[in-house]
Amino acid sequence: MTYLLLAATVTPSEQNFSREAGRETAMAKDILGEAGLHFDELNKLRVLDPEVTQQTIELKEECKDFVDKIGQFQKIVGGLIELVDQLAKEAENEKMKAIGARNLLKSIAKQREAQQQQLQALIAEKKMQLERYRVEYEALCKVEAEQNEFIDQFIFQK
Repeated sequence: MTYLLLAATVTPSEQNFSREAGRETAMAKDILGEAGLHFDELNKLRVLDPEVTQQTIELKEECKDFVDKIGQFQKIVGGLIELVDQLAKEAENEKMKAIGARNLLKSIAKQREAQQQQLQALIAEKKMQLERYRVEYEALCKVEAEQNEFIDQFIFQK
């Protein structure tokens, strides 16, 4: 837009006219203001009061900031949830490993117990065999003593 400025000399009667026009403009603004119409800084007619318009703009900016902050919060919470899920999976894996190790130890303990029972049964069997051999040895020693006595008597009788 091109504006043309005109330089003119203003007479006192024209100055009065200018004051009256200013008063009429102020009155018109007051009447329009009562009707809910306002002029902004660019002298455009607006339905909202400039103060309300400014508050609306500020509220809009605050809402945008709030939405941005909520978005950042959601990203942070999303990352935290992923981290917690990962840690939960790792904890579950470790738990399963521990359960497996515990079950292995239980089975090893049961195997040892079974092996111990087998060895105790073998020891008992060997003790019984030893006792049989001892009794047999004593019987054989008795037979030997009897035979030696018989031989000695036979030799002395001749």
